[in-house]
Amino acid sequence: MSVAMDNARKVADAVLYEGYLLYPYRASAAKNRVRWQFGVLVPPAYTATSEPSSSVTECLLDGAANALVRLRLRFLHVKERRVERADGGGFVPVDRLDTGERSHLTFDEATEREVEHVLAMPALLGVERTVTVRVPGDRSEEAVLSGAGEPLGRVVCEHRPLHAVLDVTAEAGAGPHGLVKLRVRTRNLTGWTGDGTRDQALRRSLVAAHLLIGVTAGRFLSLSDPPEWARPAARGCVNENTWPVLVAGPGGRDAVLSSPIILYDHPRVAPESPGDLCDATEIDELLHLRTRTLTEEEKREAAATDPRAAEIVRLAGELPPEMMERLHGVMRHEPATPWWDPAADAAVSPDTDTVTVAGVEVAKGSRVRLTPGRRRADAHDMFLAGRTARVEAVLSDVDGAPHLAVTLEEDPGADLHRSHGRYLYFAPDEVEPLAEPSGKGSA
Repeated sequence: MSVAMDNARKVADAVLYEGYLLYPYRASAAKNRVRWQFGVLVPPAYTATSEPSSSVTECLLDGAANALVRLRLRFLHVKERRVERADGGGFVPVDRLDTGERSHLTFDEATEREVEHVLAMPALLGVERTVTVRVPGDRSEEAVLSGAGEPLGRVVCEHRPLHAVLDVTAEAGAGPHGLVKLRVRTRNLTGWTGDGTRDQALRRSLVAAHLLIGVTAGRFLSLSDPPEWARPAARGCVNENTWPVLVAGPGGRDAVLSSPIILYDHPRVAPESPGDLCDATEIDELLHLRTRTLTEEEKREAAATDPRAAEIVRLAGELPPEMMERLHGVMRHEPATPWWDPAADAAVSPDTDTVTVAGVEVAKGSRVRLTPGRRRADAHDMFLAGRTARVEAVLSDVDGAPHLAVTLEEDPGADLHRSHGRYLYFAPDEVEPLAEPSGKGSA
């Protein structure tokens, strides 16, 4: 298990339990009547809803032609929890059974499942490999007794067997950069008779399904903000019912989380968060305060609803004041060099970088004539056309396109603008290189 994959687990766990159970964490709450909203892959024969039975992840790697690819499929396996009351010589299903100190509710839970497989990239190039995933079913019973030890009923918990596959292939890209496009299709192949409710279909589904993908060599490229040379390839990646993002930590490139919910690259869980509230789109402080206001009967129902709900109620009640204060707000210090400062990127150097214009290398200190193009919409540009300027820096925008920062030669305030970094900006095709005036620099 790689360090990058371990670091990604906290974020992946938040995805796994996103929407698992919502405040007020009770089975009777309207918002918990229709569950499992994200990353649901239903049996292919189930068509009562528009939920898919498969997902497709496509991502780009650079320099990974000989890497090992670690695939980790993670999902929730719904476990039916059925409460039955003793009735003569048999049992009758009921919604609730109270024993005085404890309540038992009919309400489905879920079990984490994780399957890992390692494949060699050379064995994937141009070939589709299929990884089979089978999860067996199981069944357990727990007797429900009265305070006097008399049998009142039972709680039956059952997992249905699941059958899924991962279809994995890779495609080597053209060009000098050695790009590889990795494609993973996750398919639920579990059987379905065509009858039954969505709740029954969910017991045969992969819920909150997502992939963690790591490599031992090379690096993943961001699909939301790829380098300029990789943009055409990034646009060619097709992702269905999933959203792959870099997740190896700031600057890391050796792990991707293919998530059923939209995330930015390098997401992270706030270190101040004391526990999993199953609702990552809410505010921890607000949820803890609300949970503290539940009545004793509501807390009892929440505790009977699900073990995770019971833990949330316990945590909210025991959270010390200093922990609650941490949830109220936090000051995060920005890095010494902000992200928008060119000094934050060692790959660029505005003082020494060059750009070729009409066959001439233009850099800081070069003389140019301004020729604003037709794409300019500012009327002020007509007053700049034909004027001469000094290049102060060669910069790149967020898309990697070059721009020239200049000051006008005849501007008496040029020194002041230079000291404050107040420049005019032009694209390379909006200037003409000029030679230095004859005699410049002579005694």
